[in-house]
Amino acid sequence: MAKMNPVTGFPKTFFWGGAVAANQCEGAWQEGGKGWCVADINPYRGDLPPEQRTNKDISSEDIAFAIKDTQGVYPKRQGIDFYHTYKEDLKLLAGTGMNMFRTSINWARIFPRGDEAVPNEKGLRFYDKLIDEIIKNGMEPLITVSHYEMPLYLTTVYTGWYSREVVDFFVRYCETLFTRYQDKVRYWILVNQINLVCLETFNHLGIAADKVTNLDEANWQGVHNELVACARAAAAARKISQDLQIGVMLLDDIAYPATCKPEDVLAAYRRNQMQYFFADVLLRGKYPGYAYRFFDEHNFHIKFGESDETDLRNTADFLALSYYYTSICDAESVNTRRGGRDNPYVKASGWGWGIDPVGLRTKLNMYWDRYEAPIIVAENGLGAFDKVKADGTIHDDYRIAFLKAHLEQIREALIDGVRIFGYCPWGPIDIVSCSSSEMEKRYGFVYVDIDTHGKGSKKRSLKDSYDWYRRVITSNGEQLQ
Repeated sequence: MAKMNPVTGFPKTFFWGGAVAANQCEGAWQEGGKGWCVADINPYRGDLPPEQRTNKDISSEDIAFAIKDTQGVYPKRQGIDFYHTYKEDLKLLAGTGMNMFRTSINWARIFPRGDEAVPNEKGLRFYDKLIDEIIKNGMEPLITVSHYEMPLYLTTVYTGWYSREVVDFFVRYCETLFTRYQDKVRYWILVNQINLVCLETFNHLGIAADKVTNLDEANWQGVHNELVACARAAAAARKISQDLQIGVMLLDDIAYPATCKPEDVLAAYRRNQMQYFFADVLLRGKYPGYAYRFFDEHNFHIKFGESDETDLRNTADFLALSYYYTSICDAESVNTRRGGRDNPYVKASGWGWGIDPVGLRTKLNMYWDRYEAPIIVAENGLGAFDKVKADGTIHDDYRIAFLKAHLEQIREALIDGVRIFGYCPWGPIDIVSCSSSEMEKRYGFVYVDIDTHGKGSKKRSLKDSYDWYRRVITSNGEQLQ
């Protein structure tokens, strides 16, 4: 019998980090030669309830309006001014003991239009300094190549990812980054939450609704083109350096069956297959049979390029996972665009997201059983209305409780045998919300005195969760209280 080496907790090599996105924190949206990106036209919709403040389908008319609009509020344009404060902010975050920091590179800073042959050197120099500062503070860079920052030019002059030309533009962008940072950045996520095409459709794919005749089909064609581009980028990375590790990232949106009724179980299973689809392609190297049936049943005609099937064999190295909530699915709801509904057995956050720590352990086991690829929890966190007390303190015990419960389940998954190599809670410093474009939805250990309208002192203050996370890291997850 083989010698047993049971896992009892977090490994000594575990990465304790934090994650942000360029478009939600940097600001400086017109500095350094940067072009317009899709996030720059995300308005704050304060007239809607929090759970409905999302940026979904957008038309050419919406784009033109946002570009000319001088009255609306576009918080991602100023972010938290990280472009100018990154040195101080990284030093502050390093005070927790973090040894990994995840951020993205804004595509429109490197290729302002997206189709240039030569990158913008000013943009590259900014990221030279940013990455150097991450490393200087003892943190491993985890870099996302595309995090809702597609150059807007690629959606107005082209048709976003629906245009086949964008495949080559993206690969050129990746090759530029891999070549420049091969000695500094080992871990790369090519596309943030690549399966999140129902809630962040335009931000993800850049396909204006009025530029295609069948938007749903065009979105899936865009997904196909993006998958091919990721596979080609993975091949390019290996030619540049064998040390580069390429990740595919999913938002976990695997739904529970609403009941044990056979029809509900089947409906949930089929729905979940199309959540696995993206990683099935990028980690297994080919289209699964269920996807062909899905496209056939929806009358979607997906066009393959001559070498696409061969290119898709260039698989990724690890799975990055974002985990925020769980949902349920039955035979009736599966045909809706999202195909899931709220789980009545879990409490919801202020934004209607079901809080389910045990679900994280379940999902980690499911993904490991399916792929046996190393996993990093690249996002997890609780968006909340944090209040600053009169004495300047911020008591966010609710955030500590949320993160503690999820880390307990990650530890259980490790003991189950799941290979998890890191944890990056979302927004360790407050940033603009991705889905609702507001500052009031805060995730951080560090409070930033900026509101949705860009007003405030920009002062950074430590929340109670900052000291808690420092204790967690110091003990390598042994002390979660």
